[in-house]
Amino acid sequence: MSSIIRTTNLTKLYGTKAVVDDLNVHVMQGQIYGFLGRNGAGKTTTIRMLLGLIKPTHGEIEIFGESLYTRQKEILRRIGSMVEHSGFYENLTARENLLINAKLMGVHKRNALADALEIVGLQHETSKRVGQYSMGMKQRLGIARAILHHPELLILDEPTNGLDPIGIKEIRKLITSLASERKITVLISSHILSEVEQLADYIGIIHEGKLLEEVSYEELRVRNRNYMEFKVSNDNKAAILLEQQCGIVDYEVHDEGHIRVYSQIGQQGRINQLFVEHGIEVSKITVSEDRLEDYFVKLIGGGTIG
Repeated sequence: MSSIIRTTNLTKLYGTKAVVDDLNVHVMQGQIYGFLGRNGAGKTTTIRMLLGLIKPTHGEIEIFGESLYTRQKEILRRIGSMVEHSGFYENLTARENLLINAKLMGVHKRNALADALEIVGLQHETSKRVGQYSMGMKQRLGIARAILHHPELLILDEPTNGLDPIGIKEIRKLITSLASERKITVLISSHILSEVEQLADYIGIIHEGKLLEEVSYEELRVRNRNYMEFKVSNDNKAAILLEQQCGIVDYEVHDEGHIRVYSQIGQQGRINQLFVEHGIEVSKITVSEDRLEDYFVKLIGGGTIG
């Protein structure tokens, strides 16, 4: 996979306050990259720098393998975006709004408007004034505007903000289809973990302007699986019993004398009895109840995401 976005020590200062602080983000082609952090963590400031809307204090931005500073006009032609509010003329129809944007963007393809409206599921709502649209419909229209010119990269800032559950589901389905069917690389920012984890292949976690972690979602799931942990007097003998008597192979000796078992959750009583019957002293049993959300809360040092 080739690199689509790469930032190097990207920093934005307002006075002496670093809103974005030495940020090194890597988005690869074909990914849905979830940019996750609390409100005020620096997500929108980062996105505005990626789109050339504000200048960094220092640091580098490469998009499509080229410097944004030297090739900004050419690079931005290949990007679609929706930052904060959609900002449409509410007294005009969806088609009239998109026609204005198409002219401003230099989009002359005959069916561009109809194609974009069909992709976002608004092809039967073109005569209705945008002021009569629901919030979810406005967000979908914002995405239609962002894909009018068939971009290779789509950057969406909090696209599900303020939506009801049905609207969130519609936007989630739309983003997934744009990535899988249209082969668009997507960077989506959010403060809602449950939304990011249902969409993203890769996740970057930002807190107080700093990137705390950048990791695939699959790796996070593996790393944060539930387990039963037994503190035993003989971990080697306990491991043999797990395999031979219980058929358990998904375990690890976490620390000396501590065994974590990742399968047959809830069977700790039976396993404890097996150990005791074979002369192994069990001094402690714990069952992890951490969710992925707990992991993120620990990572940012307390509080909540959202």
